[in-house]
Amino acid sequence: MDKKKGILFWLTGLSGSGKTTLAKSIHKNLIKLYGPTLLISGDDLRRIFNFKGYSLKEREILSEKYCKLAKFITNQNINLIFATVAMMDKPRMWNKKNIKNYVEIFIKSNVKTIIKSKKKKKLYQNKIKKNLVGINIKPEYPKNPDIIIVNNFDKSIKDLSKQLLNKINKLIK
Repeated sequence: MDKKKGILFWLTGLSGSGKTTLAKSIHKNLIKLYGPTLLISGDDLRRIFNFKGYSLKEREILSEKYCKLAKFITNQNINLIFATVAMMDKPRMWNKKNIKNYVEIFIKSNVKTIIKSKKKKKLYQNKIKKNLVGINIKPEYPKNPDIIIVNNFDKSIKDLSKQLLNKINKLIK
């Protein structure tokens, strides 16, 4: 790892897989361990920049912006936890090529398990309107992520967070 650059912790996975919840859970620990660390979710950026589109083309354009923002932040020696669906090979390949301290974390979940566990949230209820990855848009799953966390919703967020932090610590040391 280049000590003059921040670390990008890129959490990717299907909608509802637990990316943002895990990111929030590990945020304070990463600050203690590695210094200044921002947390941004894909939903945060959609709200900030008023991005409304969910088509594959719109997702591709948005993911390019995410990657460039991540590089900008990490180049200032600030760590970034980025929780985003971005289930496309292109942004992950760009990150690997252009961001020195890139940690790719795949939150692996099955769509059917997510739907079953998220009934109250009704995340996948309006499938056509949202162009959901894993339903209407075929996901490109990470081929060689640095870390895989399997979330079948049978473990607590606390347990998954401990597992993730242990894997991050082993990878970075």
